[in-house]
Amino acid sequence: MTDTPSNIHATAIVVGRTGLLFMGPSGWGKSMLAFACLTEAQRMGISSTLVADDQVLISGQNGAVLATCPPSIAGLIELRGTGIVQLPHAASAVMHYAILPGSASGEQRLPPESERTFVAGSLDLPVIRLLANTPMPLAVLTAKAPDIGQ
Repeated sequence: MTDTPSNIHATAIVVGRTGLLFMGPSGWGKSMLAFACLTEAQRMGISSTLVADDQVLISGQNGAVLATCPPSIAGLIELRGTGIVQLPHAASAVMHYAILPGSASGEQRLPPESERTFVAGSLDLPVIRLLANTPMPLAVLTAKAPDIGQ
């Protein structure tokens, strides 16, 4: 494990055994997209759980990226316009993908293949781009990465 975890502004969830780290600017819709993925997975009978919303502690563990929730916000997620709700949660989980905002303007409609991003220090993850208002975000994510939810 790295010495000190980095506290980043993100939302971390697990769908099946796949960790998804939603990263991007404030107001992009990270929490709502993650919540939509959680509920979509549950409706499909796939286990899913929240790890952390708003603040995620990132560290390295045996070559993997580990997301941990600060205890003070465990199980809490903000659904903008609705408020803060409580969900089942995991204290920590390995992350497999970074979910970043796609370009809605038409510019860079096709993101680079094999894109990766640094999530904290030298820790990086493969990237999947997603538009903020995607009605079925989990369906889009699994179309790009069929291993999600396995």
